[in-house]
Amino acid sequence: MDDGLRDRPGVTSRFFHSLEVKYQYYLDRLTPHTAFRWVIALISLVFFASRIILLQGFYIVAYAVGIYYLNLFLLFLTPSIDPALEFEDEDDGPVLPSKTNDEFRPFMRRLPEFKFWHSFMKATLIAITCTFFEFFDVPVFWPILVMYFFILTFLTLKRQIMHMIKYRYIPFTVGKPRMAGKEDTGKVVVG
Repeated sequence: MDDGLRDRPGVTSRFFHSLEVKYQYYLDRLTPHTAFRWVIALISLVFFASRIILLQGFYIVAYAVGIYYLNLFLLFLTPSIDPALEFEDEDDGPVLPSKTNDEFRPFMRRLPEFKFWHSFMKATLIAITCTFFEFFDVPVFWPILVMYFFILTFLTLKRQIMHMIKYRYIPFTVGKPRMAGKEDTGKVVVG
């Protein structure tokens, strides 16, 4: 009889497992709705920014989450197989196809869009939660943080754009490539 009780998970583990299942269920339901997900993310970001402005504090939290957003964005723009990492010795390493006769390879991201959104939302919700605790309101001179953030963003994006130019890739695919067929002459062929 005692062995049956030991095999059952505890109350807390069952509770957290049920929460995890519900969380995954709602994530799965949100997955195909890209625009709706990003509207939710934008609303949560506006709420966070309004808390920062109204409270006149928590600038370190805003700076930290801004750096994290920048990191996520760079991972989103970077290909999963970075040509710079594979062929550092060669100057003329492989490049993504740029002509019509080259093989088409879709752009595969290092950080897919859904994971980008999910990490963005988690970071925003954690940052919002941090604004409810005075412990995170470290007094700083915020203009220096803003200036440093913009300089860091500019330099990082400049490096990323130079990388994109060097290896000739565009991180956004626009539709499926279509093969050019014969032009329609308008004549109906009766066979």
